[in-house]
Amino acid sequence: MGLDMYLNAKRFLWHNEEELSKQIAEKFPEIGDKRVKEISVEAAYWRKSNQIHKWFVDNVQEGTDDCGTYEVSRDQLQNLIDLIDIVLSDKRKAQALLPTESGFFFGSEKYDEYYYSDLEDTKRMLTDLVDKEKWQGWYFEYHASW
Repeated sequence: MGLDMYLNAKRFLWHNEEELSKQIAEKFPEIGDKRVKEISVEAAYWRKSNQIHKWFVDNVQEGTDDCGTYEVSRDQLQNLIDLIDIVLSDKRKAQALLPTESGFFFGSEKYDEYYYSDLEDTKRMLTDLVDKEKWQGWYFEYHASW
């Protein structure tokens, strides 16, 4: 039990990608002649990174923490990366810019090596995703559960 957080990357398969749809369907015989219309990839995963979860709740979910699924823009991901850069360069700003949050099995609320390690991991995972050329045609969704 605990806070599990996912950022999924999704992309629609257009009609000119019929061959790709068929190739995917071949791997899953239960699909039969149905058309695969979307690809979903787990682009980032966190466990008990409550400061990151709080940022998503406050900045993407309009303050609603309901285990729902929410679309996240690249600009929002870049904003999080920028905040992480500020906090990593001046750790005194951590509590003001990326505060921890308590919750049912949400993990530690300390500003310790694990907190900063989560920030570094988050920056590493998200930096690749904001590359518009590499991820052209993809959109992102955040979901957390506990």
